[in-house]
Amino acid sequence: MSKVGSAGNVIAAVCSFFWPGLGQLVQGRIMAAFLFFAFTGACYGVGAILFFPLFIALPLHLWSIVNAARYTRGD
Repeated sequence: MSKVGSAGNVIAAVCSFFWPGLGQLVQGRIMAAFLFFAFTGACYGVGAILFFPLFIALPLHLWSIVNAARYTRGD
C-alpha cells in the first residue's frame, strides 16, 4: 500500500510535472492517465492558438501533479 508522500508518489508527481498523466500511468492508473493527458494536452494545443484555454490547462496540469503525489491505493 503506497502512502501519501512515499517515494513512488514523489516519482509519479515528478513524472506528471513533465508530462500530464505520466505519473498516473506510472502508478498503474490507465484511465486517469489518459484523461489527464487528453484534456490537458487538448487545452495546451488550443491554448497555443487562442490563449484562453491556457487558463484551463495550467490548473489541470497542476491537478495532475497533485493527484499523483497524493494518491493512496485503496486495498
